Amino acid sequence: MPTQQANPTVNLNLVLDQVAKDKGIDRAVLIATLEDAMKTAAKKHFGQDRNLEAKYDADKGVVELFQAITVVEEITDPVQAVNQINLTESHKKGMEVEPGDELVFQIFYRDEDANEAKAQDDQYGDILRLKTFRRGFGRIAAQTAKQVILQRTRDAERENVFNEYKDRKNEIVTGIARRFERGNIIVDLGRAEAVLPVREQVPRETYRPGDRVQAYVLDVLRESKGPQIVLSRASVNLLTKLFEMEVPEIAEGIVVIEAAAREPGGRAKIAVSSRDSDVDPVGACVGMKGSRVQAVVQELRGEKIDIVPYDEDPARFVCSALAPAEVSRVIIDEANHAMELIVPDDQLSLAIGRRGQNVRLAAQLTGWKLDINSESRVREMREFASRSLGALPGVNEMLVETLYAHGFRQARDVAEANAEMLAQIPGVDPARVPSMQEEARRRMVEDQAELSRMDYEREQARLAEARRHPDELSQTERMARVRGVGEKTIEQLVASGYRTVEDIANEKDLAKLGDVPGVGIKKARQLKSAAENYLVEEAKLRTELNAERGITTATLDGGAEATKSP
Repeated sequence: MPTQQANPTVNLNLVLDQVAKDKGIDRAVLIATLEDAMKTAAKKHFGQDRNLEAKYDADKGVVELFQAITVVEEITDPVQAVNQINLTESHKKGMEVEPGDELVFQIFYRDEDANEAKAQDDQYGDILRLKTFRRGFGRIAAQTAKQVILQRTRDAERENVFNEYKDRKNEIVTGIARRFERGNIIVDLGRAEAVLPVREQVPRETYRPGDRVQAYVLDVLRESKGPQIVLSRASVNLLTKLFEMEVPEIAEGIVVIEAAAREPGGRAKIAVSSRDSDVDPVGACVGMKGSRVQAVVQELRGEKIDIVPYDEDPARFVCSALAPAEVSRVIIDEANHAMELIVPDDQLSLAIGRRGQNVRLAAQLTGWKLDINSESRVREMREFASRSLGALPGVNEMLVETLYAHGFRQARDVAEANAEMLAQIPGVDPARVPSMQEEARRRMVEDQAELSRMDYEREQARLAEARRHPDELSQTERMARVRGVGEKTIEQLVASGYRTVEDIANEKDLAKLGDVPGVGIKKARQLKSAAENYLVEEAKLRTELNAERGITTATLDGGAEATKSP
């Protein structure tokens, strides 16, 4: 950058005006920074002990240097001698001054001021002692001015970027993936670069340089090298912000996202409510033919999204959150903020979800601890509790019911309970509490053996049921094995003409399948996909079991199949 010191034809005013205009920096700030830098450079060159000041001359467009010298009776401090003149010497120079007066001399360092510098050295050289220092400072001053303006420009650009993006925290931005650094993706946002850290990326998403990246602004940090904008694709807030963009009712505050839970790249759930009784919050988020939710799903690269209605009643809310599974009963434990959910046997795997995902997301969404059991499992637990608790002294059938209602499921619970708390349960004789707990401790070993046996039998029964030959199943049993199909759904499907798994899998008109009461277009799509997957798995199982049983399959004329044993 040319400066006044390097080229007398260029005025610093022009440079300052241009930088202030282009970079949005206050001209006064630039001048103050330039004066400070020039003063620091001058002290390094002329001596740190000199009392120097730098002042910008707007008329000339240059930074002028001045040294202040104080008049004293006698110079006693050698260090400050460079900034002092004794009274006698000043009078010899023809100065009419008194002790304490301050004399200010301009330091001429530019080539254009060579005549003034010579005249000054001739008259005041013995006082200022600058002659040997002047040489070379013009070049230093020019370089200093250049560096200051460049550095201040860079600082201002960083500050402007920080100020621009600090207000965009918690918003969605769109940029272009430029490069990769140790797994982090550097995203070009136009005026700034942002980083998408590995921990904020969705595992199954991949990017190449030049790809469009839409992400949530997680944080804006002020760093020494410039502001760092941290993005996220894994945040649950990305999900809610995308719905705000796609659903006008959310942006207007008519529909409210009450809660959201997400496992990035897998599945997400949001709970919505409406401030207007005429607006269906779930329908507003789904959109015409699913257009709005599909736009969000596409941006999240196929992540499945469940939209559930929010309810002030926690039990109803939890039941909605577990959709598409159906819940039979809910037992609420307010003290521990937990719920026990009882579902039909054929809904248990659906309620839990793959690797526990469905119940895990429902728990995150509602904020309640959830424990899911099937109806047969609950009956089994209740029968076991009757045997275990009924074996304790003084415990009759009615007291078993009372203890069960208070959360006691086996003798171990009685043995480990606080004696005072146990004595306060209606029907419990305080005098018998010690003997009850003593017997409960003896019963624990027997109970544990019985529980292990029950778990083993249950697992064996499950495996045997899972490997029943498909040809031995009724059409109702086959349909019950399709993911998402319960007893109620089977009744509705059969009543609408869908009597087999093949009827569902071969249905090409999803709208027709969606017209089945209680199904809807979204569930129709899920049912068709689940039916197709079931038929594939069923064919594999049939072939495997036939091979184990030594059954061969022959193809008859017309494409029909017949089986026979050797």
